[in-house]
Amino acid sequence: MAGPLSNLRVIECGNLVSAAYAAKLMADMGAEVIKVEEPTGDLSRLWGPFPGDEPHPEKSGLYLYLNCNKKGITLDLLKPKAQEVLRRLAAQADVLIHNYHPRQMAQRGLDYAVLSQVNPRLVMVSISPFGQNGPHSGYKGYDINVMAAGGWAWINGWPGHPNEPPLKAYGYQTEYQAGVTAALTAMAALWARLRIGKGQHVDVSGQEVVASMLEMTYTYWPYMGMVAVRWGERPIHPVDFFECRDGWIFVLCVEEHQWQNFVELLGNPEWARWDVFANRLLRAQNYDVLRPLLAEEVRKWTVEELYRAASERRIPFAPASTMGDLLRSEHLRARGFFVTISHPVAGTYEYAGAPYKFSATPWELRSPAPTLGQHNREVLGGYLGLSDEEIDSVTK
Repeated sequence: MAGPLSNLRVIECGNLVSAAYAAKLMADMGAEVIKVEEPTGDLSRLWGPFPGDEPHPEKSGLYLYLNCNKKGITLDLLKPKAQEVLRRLAAQADVLIHNYHPRQMAQRGLDYAVLSQVNPRLVMVSISPFGQNGPHSGYKGYDINVMAAGGWAWINGWPGHPNEPPLKAYGYQTEYQAGVTAALTAMAALWARLRIGKGQHVDVSGQEVVASMLEMTYTYWPYMGMVAVRWGERPIHPVDFFECRDGWIFVLCVEEHQWQNFVELLGNPEWARWDVFANRLLRAQNYDVLRPLLAEEVRKWTVEELYRAASERRIPFAPASTMGDLLRSEHLRARGFFVTISHPVAGTYEYAGAPYKFSATPWELRSPAPTLGQHNREVLGGYLGLSDEEIDSVTK
C-alpha cells in the first residue's frame, strides 16, 4: 500500500545528516526522494561506522541508515549545466531540502528567487547553523558549534561536578533535531500551499532549534534571572543515576509516597528514619550524605531486578539502556522496530526502523540506500530526457 506522502516528490541536496534525515522522514512515509550528491559523494559516506572498521564509500552505516527509500543521482552543482538540470528537476518537485551554507547556496544554484520562478509551487527548506540572515548567518559551524551556541553543551555533563567543562552530546544530535524541524516545516508549507496556492522558502536555524527545545532552561532567565546549569542544586531529591551490579538505572522519587515505597523496597534501613531525610527538601539539602547511602543499596541489585521491583510499587525508575540492550529488547522486537536491510555492496545488517505506526498506510522499506550515482540514467534520462553524453557532462 502506498505511503501517506506517496504523491510528493522531494529533492535533497547537501552533506551529512540534517537534510538527509529530513528527506529520510519524508521518504519513509512514501515520498519520492531524489538525493543529489556531489560527484565525490555525500560526506557521510566517509564517516562510518564501517563493517570490520574498513572504510568504504558504499558501506558507511551512517549513510546507509539516512538514505533508504531514496533515488540517488550525482550533479556537479558548481557547473552551470548541472544547475540548469537542478532547475529542471525543481520544476517537477514539491519540496527541495538542503543544508548547504548560505554562502554556498547561490554558487550551487540554490537561489529560491530563481527556483520559485521556475516552479512557484516549490517549497524550499534551507537548514544552516545560524539561519539565512542576522549577524551570524555567515558563520560556519558543525554539530559541536551549534550545540554550544544553542545552550545545550552548557547544561550537559556530569551532574554535581561543577569543575567539569560543558560537554557535547554524542553524535549529530543537533543535525537530527534540525532535520526533524525541516521535515515538519516542509509539511506545514505544503499545507499552506493548499490555501495560498504557492510555495515558500523555509529558513531553519540549527541554533534556534536547539534553544527552543531545551525544556525550561531558557525560561529560567527571563522568569527568574537564573542560569540553569547541570550542576545546580536540585530543590528535591533523589533524582539521579545510580550504578547497579550490571549497569545503570535512573532513580526518581519526587513524591513522598514514592520515597516511602523505595525505602520499603530497600528493607527500611535505619538511616532512612534520620531527621535530615524527613522530606524531599531536606533530602536535597543533605544529598551529599544521602547519595552514598543510596548508592550502596542500589549496587546490591541488577538493573532488571530493581526496575521490576520499583515498577510493582509504582516508583518511576528507568533503566539506562545501552545499544545492546535496545537490540535485545523484547518490546522493540515485538513492535517490529528493527529492520533488516540488504545492500548490494555493504551486505545485510539490522537498522532502526520507523518510530511510528500507521494503521492504514504502513511504513515500508522499499529500497536500500543508493550507490553513488545509481539512478543517474533513470532520473536524468527518464525524467528529463537527457542523453547519455549530457548526463556524463553534469554528473562527473
